[in-house]
Amino acid sequence: MNTATEILRGPVDCGGRDPALLRRMFRKMLEAREFEEQLYYLFLTTAMPGTMHQAVGQEAVAVGVVSALNADDTITSTHRGHAHCVAKDVPLNDMMAEMFAKREGSCRGMGGSMHLTDFDKGMLGAFAIVGAGIPIATGAALSAKVRGSGQVAVSFFGDGAVNEGIFHEALNMASLWNLPAIYIIENNQYALSMTVAESSALPDLAARASAYNMPGLRVDGNDALAVYDAARDAVERARKGDGPTLIEALTYRIRGHARFEAAGYRPAEEVEAWKAGDPIERFAAGMIAAGVAAEIELNQIRADAEKAVEDAIAYAESCTDVGADDYLAYITAEN
Repeated sequence: MNTATEILRGPVDCGGRDPALLRRMFRKMLEAREFEEQLYYLFLTTAMPGTMHQAVGQEAVAVGVVSALNADDTITSTHRGHAHCVAKDVPLNDMMAEMFAKREGSCRGMGGSMHLTDFDKGMLGAFAIVGAGIPIATGAALSAKVRGSGQVAVSFFGDGAVNEGIFHEALNMASLWNLPAIYIIENNQYALSMTVAESSALPDLAARASAYNMPGLRVDGNDALAVYDAARDAVERARKGDGPTLIEALTYRIRGHARFEAAGYRPAEEVEAWKAGDPIERFAAGMIAAGVAAEIELNQIRADAEKAVEDAIAYAESCTDVGADDYLAYITAEN
């Protein structure tokens, strides 16, 4: 796969796959989509604190990768990290309470959308600074190697982050030390408003892996199973002690960079073309084509995901607002 235009538009090939895995992946993608769509509505209609960045259209990358991990493996995320948290089983109630700045939130109401964290689930943090999660995941991989835990660490980041110095430093270190790290480029075609072609001298971002003596591959990021297969192979390689892998997942963010950005710099026909490759609908079509599930069952899974998010909103609304001095409980100092 050489260009974004080669992304497939037909059903995902679900033949011969574990039905339970497929249903779980479908449910997780739906929860991630519904969580963000409800947040978008809440920000339009409610006095929500902070801001948010949606990843509508990118759900297959998060769910595909995390589905190949063990529960104790670790990940780092970005300012666009809701789907990663959902995929890593961070409770929806905790996530939504954090979005409402409630004490019961995953960060006790102190972090908001761009800093969602749950150490118990191996979610080491979403980071507002571009590329900031890359060295954290590299450190987690070093820790896993030193401890001999057999864990792997994954860092999700966007196409813009590959031009940050820390990307190159971390990949060089991971390769030198043969760390069990996996680096996932979520190439959604734009770093804010700048295309990959405008920002990268080498638009084939996976090819950068060759500079650090590690495998680099491109996958259809709107095909959750293609992502899963690539991640599974990288995980197996890392666990065997064969070192890190760089995976570039070609995908697209359907909405703008941040919650109310119109993204008028994108051609309308481009947006519509990518909508035709919606990863959730392609996955659903693949399950039906493979005889894994009938449409009535998939509709029930959709309804269940919507209900789970609605319940999370109700829970968050019933939680306790943060106080003006709450932050003092999380500050430490030494004389």
